[in-house]
Amino acid sequence: MKKKALFIGGTGTISTAVVKRLVNELDWEVWVLNRGNRNSVLPERVNSIVCDVNDEKAVLDKIGDMTFDCVCEFIGFHVSQVERDYRIFKDKTKQYIYISSASAYHKPAAGYIITEGTSLANPYWQYSRDKIECEEFLMKKYKEEGFPVTIVRPSHTYDERHVPLGVHGKKGFWQVIKRMQEGKPVIIQGDGSSLWTLTWNGDFAIGYTGLMGNRHAIGEAFQITSDETLTWDQIYQTIADALGVKLNAYHVSTDFLRATGDKYGYDFTGSLLGDKSVSVVFDNSKLKRAVPDMATNVRFDMGVRIALDYVLSHPECQVEDPEFDEWCDRVIAAVEKAEESV
Repeated sequence: MKKKALFIGGTGTISTAVVKRLVNELDWEVWVLNRGNRNSVLPERVNSIVCDVNDEKAVLDKIGDMTFDCVCEFIGFHVSQVERDYRIFKDKTKQYIYISSASAYHKPAAGYIITEGTSLANPYWQYSRDKIECEEFLMKKYKEEGFPVTIVRPSHTYDERHVPLGVHGKKGFWQVIKRMQEGKPVIIQGDGSSLWTLTWNGDFAIGYTGLMGNRHAIGEAFQITSDETLTWDQIYQTIADALGVKLNAYHVSTDFLRATGDKYGYDFTGSLLGDKSVSVVFDNSKLKRAVPDMATNVRFDMGVRIALDYVLSHPECQVEDPEFDEWCDRVIAAVEKAEESV
């Protein structure tokens, strides 16, 4: 008999890769519970439950007497949402996997090597604090009632539809790629030497699916990331190399980016100071003990070429952001003016 999984969400950057691996390679019976807006990205053999997960009665009516080997929560951002899940699924699943975030780790951490034992605290980003609160609720239910939770903490995961960056506008990555193509200077936070980890979603899916139905994962937290660590300068240079253009890197302090970005609604306090400006190297030993198949199969130089090939051949991914473009020019001009005045 096939194992059965229910995904809450299921069509995002991370969850899509997990669903595809389960259906195409591991032969699970997969159900997705969402509003049905993006289900076309999923394999044909996926079963769909079109419903607003916040409507608990409707969810229970749709599920009926079904039970699952694993319920996978990918869109739980606030504790009220995992409290809802607990009420719905506490007697309907053998395992509940919650997607938290590696940004929940203490900022700045006492050491740059991050393990699951690194303390959780992020004074700079509400998103991360909300994830911590969700983890605490779920682990309390595990300790007090045996609720079969597994916590997963991804870091910066990407797919063929996204090019990962440190600094970009509200409309995503494309305007930075366009600046590279046009030979314009591209803003990199800090001096570009801080360390960062980027994970291809297909590699993430290996780790995640290895935790599904794994008795050693119950009551535990796991980070799932690549083993490849790069500086931000190396990341941007790799993108420029894949585009076949010269990188004109322009380094701007995170504090200055925060001060200027706040005026335009760019949350660089959270996304940079609370995450990407801090050097991190992930120790995935715990995950590999539980999932021996976990490996980094797609290095960033490979993954970014896949992403750029896709983006450059799909005009719908090329969303221009003139406001961000103008902001970059103003920031660079302001920094140069300040340097000249000293």
